[in-house]
Amino acid sequence: MDILFVLKVLIMGLVEGFTEFLPISSTGHLILAGSLLDFSADITREKAEVFDIAIQAGAILAVWWEYRVRIAAVLRCLPHDPKARKLVINLAIAFMPAAILGLTLNHLIKDQLFAPLPVAIALIVGGLIILWVERNNQNCISVARIESVDDMSALDALKIGFAQALALIPGTSRSGATIIGGMLFGLSRKAATEFSFFLAIPTLFAATIYSLYKERTLLSAADIPLFSIGTAAVFVSAFLCVRWLLRYISSHDFTVFAWYRIVFGLVVVFTGYMGWVTWAH
Repeated sequence: MDILFVLKVLIMGLVEGFTEFLPISSTGHLILAGSLLDFSADITREKAEVFDIAIQAGAILAVWWEYRVRIAAVLRCLPHDPKARKLVINLAIAFMPAAILGLTLNHLIKDQLFAPLPVAIALIVGGLIILWVERNNQNCISVARIESVDDMSALDALKIGFAQALALIPGTSRSGATIIGGMLFGLSRKAATEFSFFLAIPTLFAATIYSLYKERTLLSAADIPLFSIGTAAVFVSAFLCVRWLLRYISSHDFTVFAWYRIVFGLVVVFTGYMGWVTWAH
C-alpha cells in the first residue's frame, strides 16, 4: 500500500470510529467520505463496502473494553443471576428486527440508498426528529420511566429493536435510532445510551461476520494490512468517543447533533446541486 492509500484508510477508520456511537450516522459519513476520497477506486466498490462494515470490529472492541468489567460480570453470573439473564435476553430480542430485515432487504437498500443524496436526506430528517424529541423532553411531555437497562422489559427491548432497524437506511444512525427511540419509549438518556452501546456488540459483530463470509471470495491475505489499519483506527477513535459521550450526556442533550445533521445534509445537497462537489455513487 502506498502512503496516500494508507492515509485514506486511516481517515476512513477515524470517520467510522468517531461517528459510530454518535447520533450522526457512521454509515452515512463513510459513504460521503468514501465519495470525497474516491476510496472505491483504489480497491473496487465491492471491497470498499466490505471494508466499511468489517472495520466495525474496532468499535465492538472499544465498547467491550470500556464495559469489560460489566460484561465479564454478566457472563459470569448468567447461570444464576436473573438480572444478567434478563439483559442478555433483551439484547437478543432487540437484535432480531434489524437482523431479519437486514437479511431480507440488504440488496434493495444497497442498490437504492447507498448514495450521497439519500444519505443527506436521511441526515436532515433524522436531525429534525432529534430536535422534536428533545423539545418534548424539555417540555416534560416525555418523562423517563426507566433509569437503568436492568429495568427494561422484553417489550421495551423489542421497541428499541424496531427503532434500530430504521438505521438500515444509511444516514439514519444506528446509535441515534436506538438512543432517541429509547428516550421516546420511556428510557432515560443514560439508560438509552448504555443499551445502545451494549446492543452494538451483537449487531456490529453479526454484520461484520456476515459481510466477511458473504464476500470472502473478494478477499485475500494481501488485504490484512488494509483491514488491520482501519480496525485499529476505529478502535482508538471509538474508545475516545464512547468515553467522551458518557461524560457529555450527563449534562447535555443531543440538540447539537441534530443541528449538525441538518446543516451537513443541506451542505451535501447544496454543493451537489451547484456542481461544486461531485458526489459519486
